[in-house]
Amino acid sequence: MSDNDLFDLRVVTPERVFYEGKVRMVEFNTTEGEIGIYKNHVPMTVIIRPGVLTITGDEVKKAALHSGFVEILQDRVTILAEVIEWPDEIDEMRAMAAKERAERLLSEKDPKTDIARAETALARAMARINVVK
Repeated sequence: MSDNDLFDLRVVTPERVFYEGKVRMVEFNTTEGEIGIYKNHVPMTVIIRPGVLTITGDEVKKAALHSGFVEILQDRVTILAEVIEWPDEIDEMRAMAAKERAERLLSEKDPKTDIARAETALARAMARINVVK
């Protein structure tokens, strides 16, 4: 691929600019499934689902992306993330404990359990674990 295949990626949170640079591809989970973006992608806006954000440029970088929105244009992608973490920002033991708590809540079948919340907690914990490993 040439430099003509690069596009601008900007990932921002309420607290900081998480990532900004030229990339060849970005991949993440949406409410409609996993999506990979290259330059000249069809413009759209999508909702993020917890998972791994993969950024491919000169090297491949991964981060745990938990929620937010993405604006996709032909020459740039902007991710507005509520929460996103690089691997070195993640406490693996805490993520494992969160995974176990969510799995326990889902397996107990307690009618008082907020299933959607437990499923989201499990997805976030799995994103953190997958990024760290």
